[in-house]
Amino acid sequence: MDELSLINQSTSILITLGVSLSFIFIGLFYSKKHLGLNNYLLADRSVGTFSLTSSLVASALGAWILFGPASAATWGGIGAVIGYALGTAFPLFILIYLGDKFRKNYSKGKTLIEVIRIRYGTKLFKLILFLSIFYMTIFLIAEVTAVSLLVKYISGTSLWITAGIVVITSLIYTLYGGLRASLFTDNIQFVIFGLLLFIVFSNLISLNSSEFNFDYINQNKPYLLSSEYLPNFTAGLTFFIAVAATNLFHQGNWQRVYAAKNGEVLKKSLIFSFLIILPIVFLMGFSGLIAVSQNETVIPDLAFFSLILNENAIQLSIIIIILAISLTVSSIDTLINAISSLIIVDGNKIFKVKKNYLKFSKHIMIFLSIIAFLIASKGLSILYLFLLADLLCCAAAMSVFYGFYNKKFSEKKSYVSIIFGLIMGLLFFPSPGFSKSILVGIIFPTNMFPIFISQSLLFSSFIIATFAPLIVWKIKDYGIRD
Repeated sequence: MDELSLINQSTSILITLGVSLSFIFIGLFYSKKHLGLNNYLLADRSVGTFSLTSSLVASALGAWILFGPASAATWGGIGAVIGYALGTAFPLFILIYLGDKFRKNYSKGKTLIEVIRIRYGTKLFKLILFLSIFYMTIFLIAEVTAVSLLVKYISGTSLWITAGIVVITSLIYTLYGGLRASLFTDNIQFVIFGLLLFIVFSNLISLNSSEFNFDYINQNKPYLLSSEYLPNFTAGLTFFIAVAATNLFHQGNWQRVYAAKNGEVLKKSLIFSFLIILPIVFLMGFSGLIAVSQNETVIPDLAFFSLILNENAIQLSIIIIILAISLTVSSIDTLINAISSLIIVDGNKIFKVKKNYLKFSKHIMIFLSIIAFLIASKGLSILYLFLLADLLCCAAAMSVFYGFYNKKFSEKKSYVSIIFGLIMGLLFFPSPGFSKSILVGIIFPTNMFPIFISQSLLFSSFIIATFAPLIVWKIKDYGIRD
């Protein structure tokens, strides 16, 4: 990634350190009054509408929104923009129904994994536990990498410095105060990045006032809006399915489902969060359409920044760094507490240790954070791992949640259907070069398959992984019975 160096490294480090340290102070100070395991896991199940809404939004949005939606839009068109926005927000809408059902039927629950263990058994529980921790660890790495690359792009600051600051500061207050600390800092972060996003969007539109519309895109890149442009469908559906499925397995969301004061608070908070997240992600994606319409050689990851940053945008660059740190820390503290809570609640079913599981969960979380720091310090792309984690979640989503509506749906059938969906999806899952897959191009020649399949491997793999489990649902023989 090229560097703009709009501000010097010392300034960017001071900003990053200042913002991060302020969250440490706020988190630790507030948490002192709310210690104890129940507060650490579920904030005493007493969270109100504003706090829950702001925390859901702050947890869902991260530094990725400054890169991902706009980048996807440059090649995936309006379909990718809509798919990304709906995929991010839609799980909150689904949780209105799933969350209410879980709170009523499993009123003492604390994690999704715990409820899966109660409903199904230990075999499926272990699979989903691994899936959830793997996905959230990849998410953690992605967030730290994204903010480190952004700060380097703006100021030239070494990746390891930014990565170290955000990881260490987030760990300090989150491992001390748990969900209480995460919720309270989320409230502050929500206000901060809400104001900063308003400033950034205002500048984005004013700086591109004559171009920031559908007519401009239609004049310069009409295919990005065309119903005949295949990626408008394949990219849109891929992002929708992948992002929505993975977010359903995000323990941070389920903690907040159970932390709500009551069902009405949960419902209102989820609706408000949905309505806030949807336009934010859509606007970020729309900026990618404008950027590529202005300059077809724009670097996809920098599409958003190409519209708003130039050699004179010093104040805006400072605002964007503060925005990025706030977004990152708000999602990182959620991930830290979410993974920690899984180990605390159900760690004894997997790990046999002679120590307090709260302390053990902190050791595991520090270990995973070191991995995140090391990978982010190298600036390595984890897109491929992220897509693999998405595929795992797609294969599991329908089978796991269907069982909560059909009591006859057995653990064995759910487990087998997930494995079947995953295997089928992996057969079509593209190689790192995205030109072939195990089945298409390796086992069989590419020309044996329709062009639609060979040119849309990622889309095909997600669709197949998501819906292939339904085949197993219908099987009555071979020991796979309801």
